[in-house]
Amino acid sequence: MKEHFRYQRNQKKETPDEIFNRSHVELVKHGSEWLNKTSKSCSVVAALIVTVAFTASTTIPGDIDNKIGRPNLECRSGLSIFAYSSLIALFFSTTALFSFLSILTDRYKQKDFHFKLPMRLLIGLSTLFISIVSMLVSFSAGHSFMLENKLGDKTFNVYAGLTCLPIICFILQQLPLYLDYAMANLHEVPPSSYKAITL
Repeated sequence: MKEHFRYQRNQKKETPDEIFNRSHVELVKHGSEWLNKTSKSCSVVAALIVTVAFTASTTIPGDIDNKIGRPNLECRSGLSIFAYSSLIALFFSTTALFSFLSILTDRYKQKDFHFKLPMRLLIGLSTLFISIVSMLVSFSAGHSFMLENKLGDKTFNVYAGLTCLPIICFILQQLPLYLDYAMANLHEVPPSSYKAITL
């Protein structure tokens, strides 16, 4: 509606905002409950990934050469992939955890459902997805040293295929929710294309 309509009052002396807030109390209650449950579940997953990523980022595959103080596998590309992906998993899972905790501690006002809460949920889901992918890449890179001699040239293909399987499952299950929130949050309501008809 046009901006100046927001300040006009009806016969009961109510503004459009007051009518909207009164008529959507139950919707806000149900939305708050759903958002709270979703944030709790995702924050548990993010906390688990933080724990695993922190442990992985402080652990070096292979032994350390005591003479020079460097890892024996330093020249291998798998070690660099392991190090970078575990670091990315740690930072992004921490960001996801903070996003979901900020949702849990919010007051859930009606105006917050317009932009603030959906944006926090989008940030939380995005960073959680990146941290899950990074954790899987980190695990695959660290584990590949164990089977590299047996698999030979097929090592990358085997680990890439196994890593992609849970990622694709996660995308297929969470993509509808993510797209709904992204479309609702990033696109404004289009103006009505219908003209009023007087009878």
